[in-house]
Amino acid sequence: MSETPGDLAGWLAFISSQHTSEIELGLDRLRQVTKRLELEGFSCPVITVAGTNGKGSSITALEKFYTSSGYRTGCYTSPHLTVFNERIRVAEAYATDDEICAAFSRIDASRGDIPLTYFEFATLAAFIIFTESELDVVLLEVGLGGRLDATNLIPADLALITSIGIDHTDWLGKDRESIAVEKAGIIHSGKITVIADPDPPKNLLDIANQKAKKVYVLNHNYSYDIQPSDWCWKSTKKTLPGLPLPGLKGVPQFNNLAGVLMCLSVLKGRLPVADEIIYRILPDIHLMGRFQVLKGKPVIILDVSHNPDSTALLAENLRQQTVTGKTHAIVAMLKDKDVIESLANVFSCIDSWYFAGLAVNRGEKPEALKAALQEINPSSSCQLFTDVNDAWEHVHNTARENDRIVVFGSFHTVGAIIERLLSELA
Repeated sequence: MSETPGDLAGWLAFISSQHTSEIELGLDRLRQVTKRLELEGFSCPVITVAGTNGKGSSITALEKFYTSSGYRTGCYTSPHLTVFNERIRVAEAYATDDEICAAFSRIDASRGDIPLTYFEFATLAAFIIFTESELDVVLLEVGLGGRLDATNLIPADLALITSIGIDHTDWLGKDRESIAVEKAGIIHSGKITVIADPDPPKNLLDIANQKAKKVYVLNHNYSYDIQPSDWCWKSTKKTLPGLPLPGLKGVPQFNNLAGVLMCLSVLKGRLPVADEIIYRILPDIHLMGRFQVLKGKPVIILDVSHNPDSTALLAENLRQQTVTGKTHAIVAMLKDKDVIESLANVFSCIDSWYFAGLAVNRGEKPEALKAALQEINPSSSCQLFTDVNDAWEHVHNTARENDRIVVFGSFHTVGAIIERLLSELA
């Protein structure tokens, strides 16, 4: 490298330009760099979470339960909503600019002429920062797939696999069985697997049973029951009755949380978590951009749903709300998503559509979103905007107090609005 970037913004621009592709699955290049960096893994348990939806919720819940129990956590998630530092956390605190820049510098000096993607740089930076911290548990969220994802460089002691849906088909396959094989790649021989998908593909079960030391499957080895005011989790060895309803909304979140509780139970010998902690923390688990309802009028809802399964959950949550006015949707998505089915799932909940572009390579054009909407209903109308901020300006100025504004379609979409709202508060 001819010139070292001077700050985090400079480094992020630099790592974005160091590979010809935004995504390149595979671990061979990373193994070479990891060897040069002398990264040999962690002395504490590693939990890796893969799945189409529910990874972020599961990681956040694990992080909350463990930190509330006094454990020092290292947590790596992606993508971020507003600042890169969100991705790398130690004891729930974001890694500092200086820590991240130092890690990037070390990676760049070690890699030689080996090209790395943005995500690969980020993952290695997290590993470096975690290695330099005294941690009790490492929590890793898979970026894409699992088998060839950068997070899979470090074999997980416990693999948690959430729901398997149709997404990223260009990389992972066209059906759930094919996608399940990629997700199951985080299962390592002699380790433990928890499956939180209520209808797991056969390939996933076969691989888990062949490789894992122990496998815990939702509705077989553990389960839950939802009551109007509480819920009950139970395994073959333990029952937690009268649990408070979680802060995360929607039935699929119970699948995620049930899987998390199974993880806590499995690792109780190394990382015990008191029942009192579980009861106390459950209602307070929230995740930015996951059906995040902002106070004020009109009601504003931010949701990063971007594929059919997640927009179905968005629709379920919208239907449970009472709204006397109209619902306006600001939507911007990426090209590699199933736009038609994603919009169709939430179509009946929306009165007015506002499609925007995204200033990223994979951003879908608003005209394509309009075409998808009209395939769902040829008489549907919408308004098109260059970017999310333009759409927000229009909708926020025209919506009435009893209306509802829903922002969804991508992390980029929600992140843009969060950044704007934060700047207005500054």
